[in-house]
Amino acid sequence: MTGKLEEDIRFTAESFTRNFADRGNFDFSIESLQPLDELLDEAGDFDLGEEQLDSISSMAGCYVFEVARRNFGGVYVWSPDRQQPVLVTGEPDFSVSLLAFDKVRGRIQNGAEDNIPFYFSGYVQAVEKGRSTGYRATIL
Repeated sequence: MTGKLEEDIRFTAESFTRNFADRGNFDFSIESLQPLDELLDEAGDFDLGEEQLDSISSMAGCYVFEVARRNFGGVYVWSPDRQQPVLVTGEPDFSVSLLAFDKVRGRIQNGAEDNIPFYFSGYVQAVEKGRSTGYRATIL
């Protein structure tokens, strides 16, 4: 299942880059999370139905996942409890789990308090700490 899950996430993230190429340089760099955050801020201005919110959250969440995986590695696993994918980075030496869909949804609904670049910097710090100490964390 992990292979199919990774394939689906990669395909969705790459579709995101094509669909929004006119809105920023979505090159899977950490810096590209800033224009993503701006798009999500704009999405928060609209009265989105549950289906639209789910769609945006999964598409943008897949992009966040792929930024993380392409820069820091990891494997995708499905969380049956949360009904969404999780990126696990560092196994077996350390473990940092990233849950992007919930954070993207929060960014749309709650505004700047759920800033994506800030969230991602917490993930980066956890990975760096994990590499040096064996740290284990889940980034919500």
